[in-house]
Amino acid sequence: MPPVRQNLVNLESVTAHVPGDASRVLLDAVSLGVERGERIGVVGLNGGGKTTLLDIIAGRREPQGGRISRLGGLKLSHLAQGDPLPAGARIRDVVLADYGAEHEWASDPRVRDVLTGLGVTDLDRTVDGLSGGEKRRVGLAATLIGEPDLVVLDEPTNHLDVEGVGWLARHLLGRNCGLVVVTHDRWFLDAVCTRTWEVAGGRVESYLGGYADWVYARAERSRQADAAEARRQNMARKELAWLRRGAPARTSKPRFRIEAAEALIADVPAPRNTVELLGFATNRLGRTVLELEDATVRIGDRTLLDGVTWRLGPGDRIGIVGVNGSGKTTLLRSLTGERPLDAGRRVQGTTVQLAELTQELVDLPREMRVLEATEDVAKFVRLGKLELSASSVLERLGFPAARQWTPVGQLSGGERRRLQLTRLLMAEPNVLLLDEPTNDLDVDTLSNLEDLLDGWPGTLVVVSHDRYLVERVCDTVVALFGDGRITHLPGGIDEYLQRRAAAGDAVATITTSGPAAKAAPAVSAAEQRAARKDAARLERKMESLAARESELHDALAAAATDPAKLMELGAQLKAVTAEREAVEIDWLAAAELAES
Repeated sequence: MPPVRQNLVNLESVTAHVPGDASRVLLDAVSLGVERGERIGVVGLNGGGKTTLLDIIAGRREPQGGRISRLGGLKLSHLAQGDPLPAGARIRDVVLADYGAEHEWASDPRVRDVLTGLGVTDLDRTVDGLSGGEKRRVGLAATLIGEPDLVVLDEPTNHLDVEGVGWLARHLLGRNCGLVVVTHDRWFLDAVCTRTWEVAGGRVESYLGGYADWVYARAERSRQADAAEARRQNMARKELAWLRRGAPARTSKPRFRIEAAEALIADVPAPRNTVELLGFATNRLGRTVLELEDATVRIGDRTLLDGVTWRLGPGDRIGIVGVNGSGKTTLLRSLTGERPLDAGRRVQGTTVQLAELTQELVDLPREMRVLEATEDVAKFVRLGKLELSASSVLERLGFPAARQWTPVGQLSGGERRRLQLTRLLMAEPNVLLLDEPTNDLDVDTLSNLEDLLDGWPGTLVVVSHDRYLVERVCDTVVALFGDGRITHLPGGIDEYLQRRAAAGDAVATITTSGPAAKAAPAVSAAEQRAARKDAARLERKMESLAARESELHDALAAAATDPAKLMELGAQLKAVTAEREAVEIDWLAAAELAES
């Protein structure tokens, strides 16, 4: 007998608008629920209502309409954005407030795992002197310690490096609690989440699976809604092409859906033409770009580079990884010449036009409007064969037409950073250095940024904890391991994590065969064989039900003028759809058991 499903939180016809502005509706009669043990990722444009939805679920905000019900005795833990820590408090007072004597928490392996995994070790330090990233990790530690039934996290991956994000994914997969999380880290969404909510236009659409499955669903929706050429140019389909070609194991969808997706992208070109872009880059840059020869760089008493020779060529696309504090930003500053070498020589090609996106916000012309500030750099930009207007680039980076006339002085911090990036691209540099470019970007804007970088003909160096972005836009990954060298990693970020784990570091190396991947107890060979048979049987049944759905859709179209027939066919379609969704859930469970 299947287990009884139990919702921890239910929202019924919930409506919410921007405080003080009833005309801007964020949630419009939204009804949904969070099941026990369900892990939900929330995506959508910045300002679209994601944080509002989390605040309502957590009980921090009352909606303007509708009803919220919570399971009796529900234990909920919430990490919000911008919550201040109590002034003068010690870290142990914030994180371990529910524990008495030290032996009470020190004997709990889960508490030790949280403190170690997030690097929260000096418990007697006061919170007043902590950096923004350190405060965020303290707040996250306080949220994760304990035994909540539901954990609600708003951008928990901010200020975490690749290893920190991997640890957080492993930790959440090992917990038996519900999870609702807003994050722009698409690898994390795929690794952790079993369901995705898309918040857009006041509605919340629910999709089974993580980020990759959401991309599949959006591409299919686009295929049904658009004409053939408009569909071919759709951004969701281009990203889908990359997903299938570059990382085919990212999705949990069954075979018949994968085949449908491959047919959908059959006429989509590869994300970028590497040979063509290399030709553009060589013509613009020549043979010499940036070189460090016998370079030594010291940070205090620590040696970042020890006699290293590193040459960047035309068209190189390099991602740099390393733990927080390993010197990635210092390395970028050494490449630009902003930070002089302690020994050795820096060589820059005569044709190099270098631009750097730093983690700090630069001064922008506050009196100008967004479009004016962009056109002040250039009105058009050429990316490979593509020529784009300033307005078009702004729209791709999250500034719709109406927002382009907003005075720069009224922009939020995230919007100012996007404008900073837009102005950099409009200057048409041929060497681009990006330091954590994904900060403050939602997943749609990230996807559009990657599309722009796909066609960017120059040398690219990216420092980012967003492994999804690094894997897509970079051809080479190098790492700083603290040994005075720059280490090339043919195996990319997976090799980086494996090397860190082999060196004895507490690093989680998660291989996701789908967004519902999780740690599971070992099963016998007989159980695996039985599960494979069940998965194959259920997949055949899903194919049959999908075919029946298609027939009913055609029949509904043919019966458009017959109300009675429409009602009959609609009821049949609803029953078939419900059966297919139930079979799909059973298939996911069987497939997971078969692969464990």
